[in-house]
Amino acid sequence: MRLLVLGDSLTFHGPAGPLPADDPGLWPNVAAAALGGRAELVAGFGWTARDAWWALTGDPRVWALLPRTDVLVLAVGHMDTLPSPLPTYLRQGLRYLRPDGLRRRARALYRAAQPVLSRATGGRPVALPPALTRRYLSDSLRAVRQFRPGLPAVGMVPSVHRSPLYANVHTGRAAGERAVREWAAADGVPLLDVPALVRAHLRDGLGNPDGMHWGWESHRAVGTAMAALVEAASVRRGTPGGP
Repeated sequence: MRLLVLGDSLTFHGPAGPLPADDPGLWPNVAAAALGGRAELVAGFGWTARDAWWALTGDPRVWALLPRTDVLVLAVGHMDTLPSPLPTYLRQGLRYLRPDGLRRRARALYRAAQPVLSRATGGRPVALPPALTRRYLSDSLRAVRQFRPGLPAVGMVPSVHRSPLYANVHTGRAAGERAVREWAAADGVPLLDVPALVRAHLRDGLGNPDGMHWGWESHRAVGTAMAALVEAASVRRGTPGGP
């Protein structure tokens, strides 16, 4: 069974930092191993549902993977809910600043200001408004099923965090979760309840020191639960795409 996972850094970031996509401890690979298959990961730092849509429509690697995919895992929506004191285009545009010294200073200033601004603005605006999260998830699934009718898909309830980088502010998560659940109900997509699996782990400081990314215990729990969710949705080897 082949899983095509479209995700953010929660798919490839371990307890000490980012890792290669094929690291066996990462939850997509834990899930695939439990299902007797493999995971193909297309992901990036800070990816939202909009980035997943862009990958589906603009990345030829994804086009090549889709014919051989048995299950689509839309592992986005988590970062959509984070405070974003600067508009996304300005925040992401920091990487283009030159010379290098100016870029480094601008990034350091933003990182220092982000927790203060997150608290001052009450966690708003968020990285992607809930209505757009729902829209891009829906559009992504619709686009894939134009090409692969009936391809099974699963999603995720947005994760939680205790990140000093955001002053532990996460007031936008509830609205983000509602949007994801509304999309899932409308499109018949099973969801993995990620907060139930990782909340205690993060609360007890057992994940990455950044308070957002997960330790190996959470990766194992999420991967195992994802495999069970796929099985519960009657997704088995032999679905279109083959083992």
